[in-house]
Amino acid sequence: MLGGLRATKESQGYFEEAQRGAAGCSGASNAGEFPGWDTGVQRERMALMVGGGETVAAARARAEEEYRRRTPSSRALHERALRYLPGGDTRAVTHFAPYPVYMDRGNGCRLTDVDGNVYLDLVGNYTSLVHGHAHPRIVEAVSAQLARGTAYGSAIESQIRLARALCERVPSLERVRFCNSGTEATLQAIRAAKAFSGRNRILKMEGGYHGTHDAVDVSAAPAPAAGPADAPRPVPSSEGLFRGVLADVLVAPFNNLDATARIIEEHGDDRAAGIVEPVLGGGGFVPARREYLTMLRELTRACGALLIFDEVLTFRLAHGGAQALYGVTPDLTTLGKLIGGGLPVGAFGGRADIMSLYDPASRRLQHSGTFNGNAATMVAGLVALELLTDVEIERINALGERLRAGFRKALEDAGLPGQVTGAGSLANFYLGDGPPVVDYRSARALRQSPLLPVVHLGLLKRGVFVASRGLMCVCTAMGEAEVDEAVTAFSDVVAELAQAAAVPA
Repeated sequence: MLGGLRATKESQGYFEEAQRGAAGCSGASNAGEFPGWDTGVQRERMALMVGGGETVAAARARAEEEYRRRTPSSRALHERALRYLPGGDTRAVTHFAPYPVYMDRGNGCRLTDVDGNVYLDLVGNYTSLVHGHAHPRIVEAVSAQLARGTAYGSAIESQIRLARALCERVPSLERVRFCNSGTEATLQAIRAAKAFSGRNRILKMEGGYHGTHDAVDVSAAPAPAAGPADAPRPVPSSEGLFRGVLADVLVAPFNNLDATARIIEEHGDDRAAGIVEPVLGGGGFVPARREYLTMLRELTRACGALLIFDEVLTFRLAHGGAQALYGVTPDLTTLGKLIGGGLPVGAFGGRADIMSLYDPASRRLQHSGTFNGNAATMVAGLVALELLTDVEIERINALGERLRAGFRKALEDAGLPGQVTGAGSLANFYLGDGPPVVDYRSARALRQSPLLPVVHLGLLKRGVFVASRGLMCVCTAMGEAEVDEAVTAFSDVVAELAQAAAVPA
């Protein structure tokens, strides 16, 4: 695929620079193993006052009181929602204490809540809005399509155009099908792998998030007791899974070459596929080592299993997605988020011989859905891809590096321990002292920091919207001024914490 190769070459200067930056950071001893990903660490210990310092509990209570003062309408809506929605919401990840903020509208890189508070949006609907809110060209395309109808119950020409655009960009895509979410995409990719190989078991990574169907709702966020670090035990991530699913899902430690190789070699005979995110998403934007993905490619091929890349989050990183940057081509790829232009979408595809199982003439795999490839989503996705040029990808990747560097310096200046991970336009901050974040367990240890909710609410107070777990991303509607605005807000929050010398309760 020429597009993917072109993006790799054009990206090389930026990613080499990022790699050098990571290598120069304390604790980033393995920086050379990542293709330009940022694993910088700030590990200075926070000075704790023996007496008189504000406790974390007190700091959180103060932050929550300020949040309640600024968002009374959100609180009222949440109380109404509790009467009709379990827990008051319909998307678990948007909830945080004391109650979630209710947004009213978005434009560009800004959100406005129901109380009139304006925020710089660093969530981007969890990375899906790569062009921000209400981009004029996407609005125009969708509006024109709405006037002509949204879903016809028939094949439509715009499906072909979006499918072609994806196949021309992503190295692994020879054929592709559309669905309505990343969950559906990974479900179908795994089903295709099992049907093609005639095998039953799959391998996933500890901390890997691939949606909420039974096959992947295993070890997505396990407790520390889920077996040894080099031999994690599969555990359900939710109640209600089929009882037998744990016997068919193998779990490997992300970025651990030796342990993963051993697990593959021990169970290769009945393994249909391995599924992996090139950058661990739900686990905290942890980039895979290049050698790790290369090993997965070699070992799956050697044992007759398929390799699936979940690029729902990482497609934004390069013209051809993370697989083009790493130079590793999987058998199947799943996509979602940005390819819908802000509307619900999912896609899966790969080798033509595998995807031929979905040919209606073969009657081997049935796949349908009321809104699969609907007209509104297709036209929105086409415009989103057209806007996501190589130049724009390079620009927002550089903004992501500026964001991570700024947050890292803020921690250093405040004398607070923490880390900032990420890749390209993606970033995640952690608070607390610990080893470099290279896998799910090292990330989880820092996610337990009692300071995280305090910093999250502090950023909201200063008009910066980030996920409660520290997830952030930049979009094409931003420039250096917006990134610096976020860095200034974060600097103020951590400096205030350091000055108060918050200590555990």
